[in-house]
Amino acid sequence: MAKRKSNSTSSATDNLEALAKQAITLAKKARQQKRSLSGSNYYADKLVELRADATNIYRELAHVTPGDSSALGEMIDFVFDPKTPIAKRREAARDLTFSLRTTWKLANPSPREEEGLFPLSILSQTGRGYLVTIGRQMNGCYSQGWYDASAVMMRRLLEIALIETFESKGISTTVKDSSGNYFQLSGLVDKALNENSWTLSRNCRKALPSLRDAGHNSAHGRYYFARREDIDRLRSDCRIVIEELLHHAGLI
Repeated sequence: MAKRKSNSTSSATDNLEALAKQAITLAKKARQQKRSLSGSNYYADKLVELRADATNIYRELAHVTPGDSSALGEMIDFVFDPKTPIAKRREAARDLTFSLRTTWKLANPSPREEEGLFPLSILSQTGRGYLVTIGRQMNGCYSQGWYDASAVMMRRLLEIALIETFESKGISTTVKDSSGNYFQLSGLVDKALNENSWTLSRNCRKALPSLRDAGHNSAHGRYYFARREDIDRLRSDCRIVIEELLHHAGLI
């Protein structure tokens, strides 16, 4: 099948626009060679490949808004239909390009998972798949503008990093209640700040309460809704605290 752009910065909308351009070029060449796009030949087979790739991208975008996705699907069908006259195909491609560059440009669902509160490459070094999964969701929420969700996943990552640290030191019982359940985040942070079996840096000690409070606000604040600037202020603190805890836990 026709290859999509491999550049990680290429969005689904960019790829779909490129496929539409290829369809127009292919239709022109088929007309020059007097070959049918509906028959069994190179040009017809190539159009099928382009249409398949376009359909796959459409499926990635279709969940965003049912009404808009229906209109998008109709334009894609017209651009890649072998029976569409070349003049109509050009017109449909222009309409598709306009829609992709306006309505759909901001609706690209592909999250930039490496851009967010914490680098996934560092979490991958731990060999703990669950840490990578949490980090991916945290960063993905950030890239989509779901800032409360990102802060809640950050809270979860912080809790687990603290628990991993206590477990690595063989003192996990100090952060469990009488039923053997781990303390919630506030209790974990208080214990970490007062633990003598490791030495937290000054920056880490300062940042821990900020991360705790941000997580609490997004998880439990009835009238609180995080904004991008709120999360951006946490990026440095998150990097400092999580990376330092993972070092204390012996995971990196």
